[in-house]
Amino acid sequence: MDVTLHLAQQPEADELLGRSALAALVGMLLDQQVPMEWAFAGPYTIAQRLGTDDLDAHEIAAYDPEKFAALLSAKPAVHRYPGSMAKRIQQLCQYLVEHYAGDPTAVWNDAKTGAELLQRLKDLPGFGPQKAQIFLALLGKQLGVRPKGWRESAGPYGEPKSFRSVADITGPDSLAKVRAHKQEMKATAKASGK
Repeated sequence: MDVTLHLAQQPEADELLGRSALAALVGMLLDQQVPMEWAFAGPYTIAQRLGTDDLDAHEIAAYDPEKFAALLSAKPAVHRYPGSMAKRIQQLCQYLVEHYAGDPTAVWNDAKTGAELLQRLKDLPGFGPQKAQIFLALLGKQLGVRPKGWRESAGPYGEPKSFRSVADITGPDSLAKVRAHKQEMKATAKASGK
C-alpha cells in the first residue's frame, strides 16, 4: 500500500493510512459514533503515542491492556469510548497475529473473490457486515484490491461514485457529499420511526 488517502483530512494521518494496512483497518474499526475524520486520525495519534511511525499488530496485541487503554484515553482521547476501543483494537491485532502472522495485507492479498474477501473482513473482530462491505469498497476503489466480484460483494458501497461511505472520500468535496448522504439517511430513518 502506498497511496494518498483523504479520510482524516490531516496530511500526516492520511499519509499513514495510505501506506499502512493496519492503520487503515484500525481507522475503519474506530469509525463509529464519532466523526469520520476523528476516527481515521486515530491510528496516527496511536502511532505517535507509541513513539513509532507505523502500527504493528504484534506490538499492540502484546501491549498491557490497561496501559493501552490509558494511551487511547490521554487527552485528546482517540475515540469517544477510548477504553472499549482500546480493547477492540487489541482484539483485532491479536486476531491478525493468530490468523495472518500479524500481516494485515494477508487478509486480502490472496483472496480469489470478493465474496471470500468479504467473509475474511467479517471474521475480523469489530467488523460487522456493513463495516466489512465499506472496507471492501475502500480496498477496491482506492487501494487497488479488486478480486473478482468485489463490487457486488461490497453491495451499494461498491457502486461507482455512490458517495455513501469513506470508500468514496478523495478530498473535501467528496467528504461533503458523503456527509450529506449520511444526514439524508438519518433523516429518512428518523422520519420512518427507526
